Amino acid sequence: MIDLSQARLCIVGLGLMGGSLGAALRTRAACRAVIGSDSQAAVCHQAVALGAVDAATVDAKSAVEQADIVILATPVRTIARLIADLGPHVQPGALLMDIGSTKTAIVQAMAQLPGQVQPVGGHPMCGKERAGIAAADANLYEGAVFCLTPLERTRPDALSLAGALVRAVGARPLVIDAPHHDALVAVTSHLPYLMAATLTATAGDVAATDALTWQLAASGFRDTSRLAGSDVNMMVDILLTNRQHVAASARRAARLLLDLTAAIEAGDEGALRTALTAARQTWREVYH
Repeated sequence: MIDLSQARLCIVGLGLMGGSLGAALRTRAACRAVIGSDSQAAVCHQAVALGAVDAATVDAKSAVEQADIVILATPVRTIARLIADLGPHVQPGALLMDIGSTKTAIVQAMAQLPGQVQPVGGHPMCGKERAGIAAADANLYEGAVFCLTPLERTRPDALSLAGALVRAVGARPLVIDAPHHDALVAVTSHLPYLMAATLTATAGDVAATDALTWQLAASGFRDTSRLAGSDVNMMVDILLTNRQHVAASARRAARLLLDLTAAIEAGDEGALRTALTAARQTWREVYH
């Protein structure tokens, strides 16, 4: 396949993730050109003005026809639709990737692409609670794990090109199959959002009858609830395209929370200490 440095790259979807990817590639002069496409003309103009892309258009089909590498950076269910809509317009031999947060449904859609297109699913393990091109950050991918989910039909040179792109933006490629990926991120990415939303909703219930509530919500509450500020449309797509794994993870967390609740209600200090110490030890092993 073409060398990354000589490739024309098209990013479809110029929000936080797509805009940050374009900015990272352009900042590092990683490829020949970065063309963007977004359904909103104002976003296209802003992406060019911010330097996230060299040029941008609302016509995604014409944009992908010019590209050696196509990256779909929209919400997950839109990605699945775009694979079918844009697949016939991708150049023969070109690499088609995505950066959606769930992979099984996307990989299944990629399996239906024309045979001359080389597909690789992708999911960078980074982001912000802010959405949109205005939040784009050329350093967003720096140091992040970037999952790659090739298909059986994916050629080794296509996977190698995908890995080169990942490394070019400062991320670390991790090859993993789609079902395994979805089971793990349900716990490490999707459940934290549900927990943050639940925490915020719980405090909101209390605040509805006690105006002092938010005055007592300090940095610990803010840090723990931060993900509740994430884009709802994006998160609904993620949760509904990984619903089996997310539901199982939520039920597991609910059981553990009920166990803690029972220990508190019973005044069982031993059980409480054991559970909290185990959690603290796990956290320290991962992050220290």
